[in-house]
Amino acid sequence: MLERLREEVCEMNLELARNRLVTMFSGNVSGRDPETNYVVIKPSGMSYRTMKPEDMVIVDMDGNVIEGRHKPSVDTLTHLYIYKHRPDVNGITHTHSNYATSFAALGQSIPVYLTAMADDFGGPVPCTDYAPVGSEAIGKEILRVIGKSPAVLVKNHGVFTIGKSPSEALKIAVMLEDIAKTVHLALLRGKPEEIPPEEVERAYNWHQKFYGQK
Repeated sequence: MLERLREEVCEMNLELARNRLVTMFSGNVSGRDPETNYVVIKPSGMSYRTMKPEDMVIVDMDGNVIEGRHKPSVDTLTHLYIYKHRPDVNGITHTHSNYATSFAALGQSIPVYLTAMADDFGGPVPCTDYAPVGSEAIGKEILRVIGKSPAVLVKNHGVFTIGKSPSEALKIAVMLEDIAKTVHLALLRGKPEEIPPEEVERAYNWHQKFYGQK
């Protein structure tokens, strides 16, 4: 069932490890199939070194396992809450990547200090209040603050990114960690200036229209 989506979700989970966004068994990627509304997600506590597409777990929107021999991620209810309330989202990643999570540990959003952030994020990356793992609470906090951002920091926890596909959500997670590292280094040297909101909006709209192969 959902063979192609299983392959994509598995590959994007492996990309988390390749890009050093996760350590040991932490983190996860999921993808939603718009036709069935089923969600494919990483198994809980599984090693990235041995992970294969057939290990991915398929769940329905209530969290019931439809297919798979493993227990789904402990973050499944968070993913499902986002999917239920954001029909435009078909891919989610969750990481504890070091630089971005350092902002989450402090309960701080990441302001728009860089044009790369303006181009792809269209504004600051917000940070939620604290919420416990394992229920819909984190999902509710994410949707409360995320706005139009493709990424959000969860206080004292980590990073969630969203996209039209698992691949797009993974791309955002990689870019966010790179931006967070640069911002961290800049803050060590001084106080960077935020890009004005009207310029952020202009840059974002221009980038969405002209960047890449259309």
